Amino acid sequence: MTTLTLPADYAQIPGKKLQLPDDIGPVLMHCCCAPCSSAMIEACLRDGIRPTLFYYNPNIHPRAEYEVRKNELSRFAEALGLAWVDADYDREAWFEATRGLAHEPERGARCMRCFSLRMDVTARYAAQHDFSLFTTTLASSRWKDLNQVTLAGQQAAERYPATRYWAQDWRKNGLSVRKDALIKTIGFYQQQYCGCVYSLRDTNKWRQEHGRPPIEPGTGK
Repeated sequence: MTTLTLPADYAQIPGKKLQLPDDIGPVLMHCCCAPCSSAMIEACLRDGIRPTLFYYNPNIHPRAEYEVRKNELSRFAEALGLAWVDADYDREAWFEATRGLAHEPERGARCMRCFSLRMDVTARYAAQHDFSLFTTTLASSRWKDLNQVTLAGQQAAERYPATRYWAQDWRKNGLSVRKDALIKTIGFYQQQYCGCVYSLRDTNKWRQEHGRPPIEPGTGK
C-alpha cells in the first residue's frame, strides 16, 4: 500500500476557528470516505483536535468498491498519523434498514435511514469508548441533505447520552473549496457514485442515457 503525500501547507492555512463545546474531549469522526474527510480533518488539526477516524459504511456496494475506499482512508490516516477504526461491513443490517425504499430518490427516506444506521453505530462506539463528541464527514458533502445528516446524528446521540453529536456546517468558511483543492492535490481515488447499490443503478442509468460506459466498481472508472 503506497503512502499518500500531503501538501506542505496541510493544516497550516489560517481559517475560522471551529465552533466547539467548552468541555471538548476526545472526538470520533465517522468518515464516509477519504476525500470528504480531507478538509474536515485539516480544520480539526489546525485547531489542535486530533480525531479518531471511524469507518462504518455498510451501504457501499459492491465489496470491491468498499475495500478500495476503506484502503484510501487507511492511507490517509497513516499519512496524518491518526488512529482509525475499521468497523464491520454489515451489509445485511443496511439492507434491512432500507428495506422497501429501493426507488426513493437521492436525499429521500432511504438516505435518512442510511444516515440513521451509520450514526447509531458511530454513537454507540463513541459512548462505549469514552469519546465525548462524534461527528461525520457526511456533513461536508454537497450531495447530501445536511438537515438529514444533522438529525440522524442528534437522534443517535439521544440514544447514547454518554456522547454528543458535534453539529457544524462543514461546507462553509471555505471548507468546500479547500476540500476540492485537496482532492486534486493529494490525488485520492476517484469515486464515481455515492456508494450504495441504488446510486450505482441510477448513475449507470444516467450514463447509459448520455452514451457513457457503465461504472466499473473498485477501479475509479
